[in-house]
Amino acid sequence: MSTINRKTIRQRIHKRIRRKVTGTAERPRLAVHYSNQHIYAQVIDDSAGRTLISASTMDKSFEKASSNVESAQKVGQLLAERAKGSNISAVVFDRGGHLYHGKVKALAEAAREAGLQF
Repeated sequence: MSTINRKTIRQRIHKRIRRKVTGTAERPRLAVHYSNQHIYAQVIDDSAGRTLISASTMDKSFEKASSNVESAQKVGQLLAERAKGSNISAVVFDRGGHLYHGKVKALAEAAREAGLQF
């Protein structure tokens, strides 16, 4: 009988994705993570090992922190606005081992609508 849980399976998937998806200075990586309470998104330059921009539901602009589709859309828009301010227009999307559905999809589509290309 297997004792592997969901978290371990997601981590394996994420490692497999990260073999191919890397961020550079020209096209940094947009990494998405969520918990039961918050949603986090970062734009990362893997060649320098630096986080360039971040946005989450823990920011002061969010009145009520929650981990749902509406909050994910707001985080995506906020991240795209900050990226435009830092002259970043194109990114590589890293879904973090999660399915491209629900919160992850809402964040990605909101960032696309706000002007990020990926």
